[in-house]
Amino acid sequence: MRYILFALVLLGVSVAFFPWLESQLPAQYNPFTPLSVTDAPGLMTQYKLRKISKNQAACLAVLESARAAGLINFQSVPDSGGQCPLTGAVRVQNFGSVALSSSFLASCPLAVSGTMFVAQAAAPLAEQVFGQRLVRIDHLGSFACRNVYHRAVGRLSEHATAEALDVAGFRMKDGEDVTVASGWKREGKDADYLHQVFRGACPFFGNIIGPDYNAAHANHFHLGMRWFGFCR
Repeated sequence: MRYILFALVLLGVSVAFFPWLESQLPAQYNPFTPLSVTDAPGLMTQYKLRKISKNQAACLAVLESARAAGLINFQSVPDSGGQCPLTGAVRVQNFGSVALSSSFLASCPLAVSGTMFVAQAAAPLAEQVFGQRLVRIDHLGSFACRNVYHRAVGRLSEHATAEALDVAGFRMKDGEDVTVASGWKREGKDADYLHQVFRGACPFFGNIIGPDYNAAHANHFHLGMRWFGFCR
């Protein structure tokens, strides 16, 4: 009974202070304002990312706003059935000025997180580390109807729901290719950039797996939506 009363009091306080919160809190810290792909990492941003993962209309609204800002180009794709059905997926064509080695299928939440990752980590870090603009991201694919690690028996991979992207490298404006396979364990700017990008991606995804986790990820970063805060 005490917990019910406490919840009712908390709800009443929240309702009473709603106008104040709306007017005083910056949008990125306000739980009542929609997510923007430019919102800084933090608990509120992660809360909003989780929230849109359960609301397709809200998620697509975030993507549309990001497209209007020139941060992503995408196309909606028809729902599909079969062993690995897709609902509400999109085909990501580029992240604004950052091209892709090829377009890829993504769940709406993956597309949102990918946009935040590029806009807030991969692109600005390229300027900081290399003094160069990031112009392309090379990847190994997203959607694949298969089990984890291609096992014959087991649970479906995140790739089977288009909720993971495998990133293999980054190209700078001067033509330099920074690849996970060759740069992760080297000393110098390539390694600095890759390690900073890896850490910078952590707040935007449910899980990130890289070369230090196991041999299967020696040549790419797995950016996935399952779980919360798994970054290895």
